[in-house]
Amino acid sequence: MDGGNCTKVSEFLLLGITDLPNLHGILFFFFLVMYTVTVVGNVSIILLTWLSPRLQTPMYFFLGNLSFVDLCYSSVITPKMLVNFLAERNTILFHACAVQLFAFAHFGTTECVLLTVMAYDRYMAICHPLRYNVSMSQRLCLWLVIGAFLCGLLNSSLNVAGTFRLSYCGPNEIQHFYCDFLPILDLAYSDTFASKLVLFICADFLTITAVSVIMASYMSIIRRILAIRSSTGRYKAISTCSSHFTCVILFYGTILFMYLRPTSSYSRDEDRVASVLYTVVIPMLNPLIYSLRNKEFKDAFGRTFQKIQCA
Repeated sequence: MDGGNCTKVSEFLLLGITDLPNLHGILFFFFLVMYTVTVVGNVSIILLTWLSPRLQTPMYFFLGNLSFVDLCYSSVITPKMLVNFLAERNTILFHACAVQLFAFAHFGTTECVLLTVMAYDRYMAICHPLRYNVSMSQRLCLWLVIGAFLCGLLNSSLNVAGTFRLSYCGPNEIQHFYCDFLPILDLAYSDTFASKLVLFICADFLTITAVSVIMASYMSIIRRILAIRSSTGRYKAISTCSSHFTCVILFYGTILFMYLRPTSSYSRDEDRVASVLYTVVIPMLNPLIYSLRNKEFKDAFGRTFQKIQCA
C-alpha cells in the first residue's frame, strides 16, 4: 500500500505484560529484584574474569563477554518495563522504539553466536587438550568475540532497517512490553511480506546453524567423555561443560519456541511469557549457573574478596 497520504505514527503505546493494574506494584517489585540480581551477578563475573589471574583463560574470557552481553541485553528491556509499571501511559517514541529493537536484536544475536563459540571452546578443551592452548590463542579468542558482535550488528541492522522502512499510519498499540519485530510489523500500513520473510530467514538460519554446531560439539564431547576410563576424569570433563550446556538449553529452548513454531499456533500471551524468560530470567540465571556450579570461580571470588578487604 502507499503510505504517502497517511499521518505517520510518532510514538507507540506498549500494552505491557498484563492488563490488570492491581498487579503492577507486585510485578514492579518482582522484576526490580530480578534486575538487581542480574546486574550484580553479571558485573561480578565481568570484574572477576578481568581481575583474577587464575581466570585468564579462553573459557572465562568468553564468559566475561557473555556476562557483558547479558547485562546489556537485559538493560535494553527491563528498566523501561519497570518505568511502565509506574507510568499512567506506557508510550515510547518511534525512534526510541527503533533504537530499543536494534539493541535488543544486536545483543540477542551476539549471545547466540557467543554460546556457539563457547561450545567450540569446550570441544577443543575436552577433545583436543594437548592442542588447546595453541589452538585457542588470545588472538583467535578476540576475533571470535569480535565476530559474534559483528554478526549481531549485521542481523540487527538488516532486520531493523526492513521493519522501520515501512509506513506506520494507523493503530500504534504494541501488544508487548517492549518493541519486538512481529508486534510492530502487525501495525505496518505497508506490505510486510518481504520484511517478515527476511526476519524468519535470518532467525532460522542463525538458530539452525548455531544449534547444529553446538550439537556437533557436544556429540564429540560425549564420545570423548565415554572413552575416559577414570571416573574422576569423567566428572572433571562433565563439570567443565555442564554450566554452558544448561545455559544453552535455557536460551535456545526459548528461542526455538519463539521463532520456529507454526504460525497457526501463535499466541501473544505465550509470546510475552517466553519473552520474559529470555529477556529477564535467563540473563539473571546465567551468572548464577556459572558461579554456583564452578569451584574455580568460587575460589577466585573468595581470593578477590579477601584482597579487597585487606586493601
